[in-house]
Amino acid sequence: MQEARFQCDWQAAAEPLPHFWEQCVGSCHAPLALRADWQEQLRRCHEELGFRYVRFHGLLCDDLGTLVCHKGRPLYSFYNADCIWDFLLSIGMKPFVELSFMPGMLASGEQTVFHYRANVTPPRDYHAWGALIEKLVAHWIERYGREEARQWFFEVWNEPNLSIFWAGSQEDYFRLYRHTARAIKSVDSQLRVGGPATAKEEWIEEFLDFCARDQVPVDFVSTHHYPNDVLWHDDQDTEGQLAHSRRSILREWTRATRQKARGFPLYYTEWNCSSNCRYEPQDEPYAAAYAVKTILEAAGLVDMYSFWTFTDIFEESYFSSLPFHGGFGLLNLHGIAKPVYRAFELLHRLGCEQLAVHGAHGTVDAWLVRGPDPGIAAREARILLTNLALPRHPINEEEVHFRLSGVPPPRSLYVERIDDKHANAKGRWQEMGQPEYLTGGQVEELHAASRLMQTPLPCDYSERTLSVTLTMPPQSAVSVTVEF
Repeated sequence: MQEARFQCDWQAAAEPLPHFWEQCVGSCHAPLALRADWQEQLRRCHEELGFRYVRFHGLLCDDLGTLVCHKGRPLYSFYNADCIWDFLLSIGMKPFVELSFMPGMLASGEQTVFHYRANVTPPRDYHAWGALIEKLVAHWIERYGREEARQWFFEVWNEPNLSIFWAGSQEDYFRLYRHTARAIKSVDSQLRVGGPATAKEEWIEEFLDFCARDQVPVDFVSTHHYPNDVLWHDDQDTEGQLAHSRRSILREWTRATRQKARGFPLYYTEWNCSSNCRYEPQDEPYAAAYAVKTILEAAGLVDMYSFWTFTDIFEESYFSSLPFHGGFGLLNLHGIAKPVYRAFELLHRLGCEQLAVHGAHGTVDAWLVRGPDPGIAAREARILLTNLALPRHPINEEEVHFRLSGVPPPRSLYVERIDDKHANAKGRWQEMGQPEYLTGGQVEELHAASRLMQTPLPCDYSERTLSVTLTMPPQSAVSVTVEF
């Protein structure tokens, strides 16, 4: 066991901490948004974690029926999309509208992706594509009103820099974006549209050059990143990819991308601790520690940071029936909170002012945020700690010392832990023998195992300085709440 020491001055100037990670969250594809269990889980994420927008693929795929060919003629039906928007608005959320993929009637080829066979070819006729977008957006304005639609975001396609998602060239994507953006703005110039929605933060400068040169409207820059290379383009397994990465690689990339965005709002519309929807640590405390560290390190660099995804109700490869199968979600199929869900719960409770924390350690990081809510005087502090290493990198149990100076005597302190023994439903499931199909009683038992527990934490207080000491297992996250 080694020691990690951190200090913070309560009287120092604070930096604002907007909850940019709560602006949006991702999901799989549009038809799943019509499922009752998907809707129940999203409602819970909105209420407990504060998410405001949701983004998913496939709004224009044939299985949603937006545009299909019937007896050789186009048949428009916006009913299913309307049902999704109606639900989102009913619970206080809004759509982050990803305009994908290609309706079969407009497609120039037959290349598809995913279990649900989404067509990824450019349109045969770009004017017909633009007419579809214009008709669809005009319908939504008529149904929901201009003021409502002006609060939405319209993103053109998904990861067009990857051949599995876009069978055309970069030039073809720019052409698609031009027709899409102009169609949207022709309906209402105040609607917000952006791109290039790329993987690995690519094409951003070329995209902005194109928009400036051709006078194409753009209101925001969107892109994606994961700490490993995109799975389909690397022969190594996910763990091998991550073993060659760095703990703060996403912060490094984000800082560089902030410059490339040239002052436009920067929205990351996908991120997670890996790009693999079957990566076991995504069900484990590792993902919680990774999320806390990554989000707090992104403060001041991004305007929106949309976690991919809120639920394991997900079928890009196939629909797994295993309760814990390494899915992307914050919640599993049954709505059981994974450790990463609890990390977002801890983050949601944070206030709006962040103080600088001094100290450094190879695997342990620390942050302090005060104020229970924006605009309310600071009456509590939350210390967040992570002990995190990437796969195949050394990590140990650590004794952590945190000293907070310039504070009045505390009224109470308590700690909440996420590690192998706390807030870890997968660990309890493994003790059950890893059943594939859960009984009602097992579901309730796993819900109980997933919950955060508040435990009193002793401290030392002298000369307006508060000191706490605690032990952190490997791959863990801790929240210490101090009430004054």
